[in-house]
Amino acid sequence: MKRILIGAGLLALMGTGAAAQTIGATIARFDDNWLTVMRNGMTEHAASLSGVDLQVEDAADDVAKQLDQVTNFVAAGVDAIIVNIVDTSAGEAMSAAAGNVPLVFVNREPDNVDTLPSTQAFVASNEIESGTLAAFEGCKLLRAAGKAGGARGYLLMGQLSNQAAVQRTKDVDDVIGMDMCSFISIIDRQTANWNREEAQNLMTNWLSAGEEFDVVFANNDEMAIGAIQAMKAAGIGMADVVVTGVDASQDALLAMQAGDLDVTVFQDAVGQGAGSVDTAIAIANGEDVAQKVYIPFQLVVPSNIDQFLARN
Repeated sequence: MKRILIGAGLLALMGTGAAAQTIGATIARFDDNWLTVMRNGMTEHAASLSGVDLQVEDAADDVAKQLDQVTNFVAAGVDAIIVNIVDTSAGEAMSAAAGNVPLVFVNREPDNVDTLPSTQAFVASNEIESGTLAAFEGCKLLRAAGKAGGARGYLLMGQLSNQAAVQRTKDVDDVIGMDMCSFISIIDRQTANWNREEAQNLMTNWLSAGEEFDVVFANNDEMAIGAIQAMKAAGIGMADVVVTGVDASQDALLAMQAGDLDVTVFQDAVGQGAGSVDTAIAIANGEDVAQKVYIPFQLVVPSNIDQFLARN
């Protein structure tokens, strides 16, 4: 199996197989809005394929439970397994538990992504793109607003056990480390675990400190929206603060239309879900497919929001 990067367009070239096949899928958590869209994309695509039975389980953010689910899928004799991993540092354990059963990690990059067995693959988007696109656009907006002489902001991070949160945070640091954006300094950074309510509470605490700030970088849209809710409750005009997120969720696009959210980045949840099914079937059929399937991120701003509203 080749370790190469391929675009989303090649997913359509992967075989879907004619024989009846059963795929077991374990999702990190069912109560996450973005993962729900991905899961729906997965189940709807599988339902459209003849002879494919997809069984989906909720890992409830529990690594041990997810590992048991993988073990149970193997014992049940499934043809392939899809894992949206709870903790990205548990990749080797998941790979080992799958044994010779084809396994596809989706969305969250496992720590062993570069040493996956030949029967395993990873389908997602390259997180270097996501945080970089969002942070750089935020930098440009601050410069356009006359803040190049100095701007201060906050950084809301996702779950620190998640590779995406680590990479998106690094992306922000890398951008503000560039000469063009070095005028930006981070007052504080804390995790809000991808959660809107936690982000709202954290932003409320930050606001109580009375620090002046110009920008809020959030690792995802849910946290960006939580921060916006806290700022609006405190009477802060959203035209005076740049807010960036990632995912281009339906709620985020509505917030952008309302003039509250300035930047987000489209991550194709449906494409990742469908792509993981296609890749799992292709491996089960013995086909030679890429071990890293990257579906591109796309910058979303008010000027191009219409094309993304049509996708949600």
